[in-house]
Amino acid sequence: MEFTFDDVPVSGHDGECLMSALMRSGHLHLRDAPEDGGARGAFCCMGLCQECVVRIDGTVVESCRYAVAQGLAVTSLRQKS
Repeated sequence: MEFTFDDVPVSGHDGECLMSALMRSGHLHLRDAPEDGGARGAFCCMGLCQECVVRIDGTVVESCRYAVAQGLAVTSLRQKS
């Protein structure tokens, strides 16, 4: 299955969580910390820490708890420069 992350094509497997597909494709920096702008990504991998959040259709979701879907448009919460 193919989806995009910040407009870059990424492939995933049916039933796989977004976080796994993103990590496998080398996308480790999913958001910026609000305090210091530091890189954040996967940490607990079970939906408790909120470190892996991304935006899908305007909604912030935990990438470790959201399944890959064909054509999904995923956006990081990184501050654009």
